[in-house]
Amino acid sequence: MQAFVIDMLNGASYGLLLFMLSAGLTLIFSMLGVLNFAHASFYMLGAYLGVTFGATLGFGWALVLAPLATGLAGAAFERTLLRRAHPANTGMTGAARTTADPLNALLLTFGASLAIGELVKLVWGLQPLAASVPAWLDGVLFRFGGAAFSRYRAFAMLVAVAMLGAIHAALRVSRTGLVVRAALTHSEAVEALGHNVPRVQTMVFALGTALAALAGVVAAPLFVVEPAMAESMGSIVFVVVVTGGLGSLSGAFVAALAVGLLQTFAVSSDVSLGGVAAHLGVTLAPAWRALTLAQIAPLLPYLLLVAMLAVRPQGLFGQRGQRGQRGGDA
Repeated sequence: MQAFVIDMLNGASYGLLLFMLSAGLTLIFSMLGVLNFAHASFYMLGAYLGVTFGATLGFGWALVLAPLATGLAGAAFERTLLRRAHPANTGMTGAARTTADPLNALLLTFGASLAIGELVKLVWGLQPLAASVPAWLDGVLFRFGGAAFSRYRAFAMLVAVAMLGAIHAALRVSRTGLVVRAALTHSEAVEALGHNVPRVQTMVFALGTALAALAGVVAAPLFVVEPAMAESMGSIVFVVVVTGGLGSLSGAFVAALAVGLLQTFAVSSDVSLGGVAAHLGVTLAPAWRALTLAQIAPLLPYLLLVAMLAVRPQGLFGQRGQRGQRGGDA
């Protein structure tokens, strides 16, 4: 029982971290209609900046400065490059706006991810960086039997929950959130009312990249900060946003928790595939029967994605029939 509770908390903390990263990607897709392939690279950039700022100014300043710097970089990227390519570009009119090829934006963000990766290698090198847990968050928060839950994981969970509350309040209560939600589906009408929709799009892209950087700062003491971290995390994030439903923040939240709990419980399990197959009445080859759930844990999110696409292609909270699945509930 003690191990189950700790695994539940660890899985929830990992899932909330995934949500911190996927929330920004969901917001960007909802507003711009672009799947930002550079999103995980902004997460990596935030982690590196967080380690750098943390070593000189302290962890508290890193939580503020790294997302701010990354958000400004994201705003510059959207304003100077992505705005020319994404299909939601309100600078286009008529047929040009309708027929804008989303592939252009995908290729541009993919190229940006490669450029950011090379920039990180040039500035910080190829060796992993050590990100230490700040002293005030170091140690065990509580023990349950023989298992322990760390203060830092509890802090990461609080940051993710606070971020979720702030996004919800900003989108549902503030005047800016009203403009953002209206611009999702009626951008021309919003422009006619005097609002600068391209500026709103830049703001949303900057916010999305800043959230990715915040996830990187928080994740740095928990994972290895190295040039391959974008590739390792990026694929999982796309599993989350597709499983939850493109454009749906609530879907991303549920899917992130599901992936976090699934992987955590699988890693801590000693159940073999042979035992599961025998319970289901399925025959497996000897090599497969010897495998445990812990060994195939990295594969489970992708199996979940395949199952979701087969059963419900629009995702948990996605809506069929919407153009590009945009505007789910962001």
